[in-house]
Amino acid sequence: MEPNGTILFTTVGRPEYGFDIFTVKLQSHQLTGPERRLTDGHSVNFNAQFLDEEDDTNTIVFVSERTGSPRIYLTRPGLPHPRPLPFVSDSLFHDRPIIKKDRLYFISAHEKPESVFKSWSALYSASLVQDKGEITRLTPYGCVDYSPAVSSSGKFVAVASYGSRTWGGEFNELNTDIVVFDSSDHKNRVVVSERGGWPSWSGDSAIYFHRKADDGWWSIFRVDFPENLSSTTEFPIAPIRVTPSGLHCFTPAAMHDSRKVAVATRRRSTKFRHIEIFDVESKTFTPITETLNPNIHHYNPFVSPDSQSLGYHRFRGQSCANGVSKIPRLDQVTSAVKELRMLRVNGSFPSVSPDGDLVAINHEFNDNGGGLSIVKMDGSKRWTLLKGRTVFYNSWSPAEKNVIYTSIGPVFQSAKVTVQIARITFDLSDLYGDYREHTIIPCDLKILTEEHTGNNAFPSCSPDGKSVVFRSGRSGHKNLYIVDAVNGEFEGGIRQLTDGPWIDTMPSWSPKGDLIAFSSNRHNPSDVSTFSIYVIKPDGSELRRIHVAGPKGSSEVDKERINHVCFSESGEWLLFAANLSGVTAEPVSWPNQFQPYGDLFVMRLDGSGLKRLTCSGYENGTPTWISGVDVATRGLNVGVNDEDQVGDELRGEFDEPLWITCEI
Repeated sequence: MEPNGTILFTTVGRPEYGFDIFTVKLQSHQLTGPERRLTDGHSVNFNAQFLDEEDDTNTIVFVSERTGSPRIYLTRPGLPHPRPLPFVSDSLFHDRPIIKKDRLYFISAHEKPESVFKSWSALYSASLVQDKGEITRLTPYGCVDYSPAVSSSGKFVAVASYGSRTWGGEFNELNTDIVVFDSSDHKNRVVVSERGGWPSWSGDSAIYFHRKADDGWWSIFRVDFPENLSSTTEFPIAPIRVTPSGLHCFTPAAMHDSRKVAVATRRRSTKFRHIEIFDVESKTFTPITETLNPNIHHYNPFVSPDSQSLGYHRFRGQSCANGVSKIPRLDQVTSAVKELRMLRVNGSFPSVSPDGDLVAINHEFNDNGGGLSIVKMDGSKRWTLLKGRTVFYNSWSPAEKNVIYTSIGPVFQSAKVTVQIARITFDLSDLYGDYREHTIIPCDLKILTEEHTGNNAFPSCSPDGKSVVFRSGRSGHKNLYIVDAVNGEFEGGIRQLTDGPWIDTMPSWSPKGDLIAFSSNRHNPSDVSTFSIYVIKPDGSELRRIHVAGPKGSSEVDKERINHVCFSESGEWLLFAANLSGVTAEPVSWPNQFQPYGDLFVMRLDGSGLKRLTCSGYENGTPTWISGVDVATRGLNVGVNDEDQVGDELRGEFDEPLWITCEI
């Protein structure tokens, strides 16, 4: 039986993005006019480029997620709606579109590589005037390409290429090379410079790109080479560092036929990313966006062919006219499996009530008291159960309509730090009557774990509602324990399920009650960055590992980082977040993702049938698989229509990558 039903999950930061494409006019590379918004304020819009006509600085090609996954659109003044351009219908990810000489170039991630730990990202092209619908792969099979750029004449294409290597696990800076090929002969590829990303052409014989310099600052480099790639010139060529130390510079956009380049910067004096223009000859910066919006991040500049217009994407702002200003509580995302509905939750650690009517979430998941909320499954209302307390990871009792188990205490702490398991009960009888939106619902909170027992977290309730399995650090190691679901360890006692000098965590009880799945590094306790799936019976017998990335003893299987595992309703499938597909886009070009390789997968309990469910530059995680109720036929009102405008105010609160520091 194929997987079916509804999956709820979290995406780090994504609900707050609210990106639109903006442009400004330049004269002699100085800002001369007001900022203009070119996209319509719907969904998330990013990574745009101008067309290659010098007299048209109002038409752009860009990426938008308005249909539930990143697809390619064109917009210009007068168009009532952005016009879809050719895309791969079964692809969950499109990126970095470019139109040159009536041909569209773009990244897609729809062709599965021959092995795990390889990105699916590759470069494709399609004609916009003939052979419509025919899409050509330009990246060799087995290779990975990111961030394409086309030279001014359209003769050459450059990419940041990972080659045919298996992903090495890095995500701060990808070890890509700058690869160039003739647009008419994509098989003849030349590495023109090692270690570089995000290429941008100046003319046909110079490329700017970014990489982390030896002194620790992200910087822009340039490589110059003869136009004839078949000449006797030796490749790769040593690049020239262009921007100085003392600030980070990335995602360059060359000002065509000039010695200037637009860059995104991070300076010590601000926590925001801004767009500046750097003069290569005078070694001076001209600020652009900091004078316009000093307290907003600006990403990934692009320039017009005449260098008189500069574009970028940023948070559209809360007062954006004719745009979406609300975050839907549940947002439908395109699914890779027809029988599965995917819903992104504006919150973390979703858990669904037994009748499927309500979802428990940690709405603002942080160490500053994010609390616990419940949301109607149609996304129309939300109420608060706990406020002002740090709460994470929820498990709704399958046997009781009004009981939720959760963890109370700081997140991501050592084994001995106090975190407790709590049982929360509340009255649902008047929920749809007297209680208004955002009302704090009276509830009873009962602590199930004793004080000074260390880090107790990640509860999962048994199907009969009698027991709770959780992770505890009371022994000095993080292992699994089972307690009475009503009285906890005070009267009902506690039983240790696993024991050892490793980390066993995030347990999930199967719907039949016969198995508990969890994540563990017990196969390599010294490595706290790799976790695999294990299952065990509730009596502690028949512990076994489920090998996902490869067979036992293979080099791939011990590179697994798998978390948040849970069961399907039938108990035949497992759902989890994993690092199996590498990195989809250059992480430095995105807002912060703790692990930008976090995607959702399903797999049969016997280790067969691995399927990828999400594909993006985001970290997707904390999934739950709705059991015992067919939500997919309810016609959910989940904010797919922007006109609904139901949800939280869009504030644009997200961070730069936390690994980008100016303390160097």
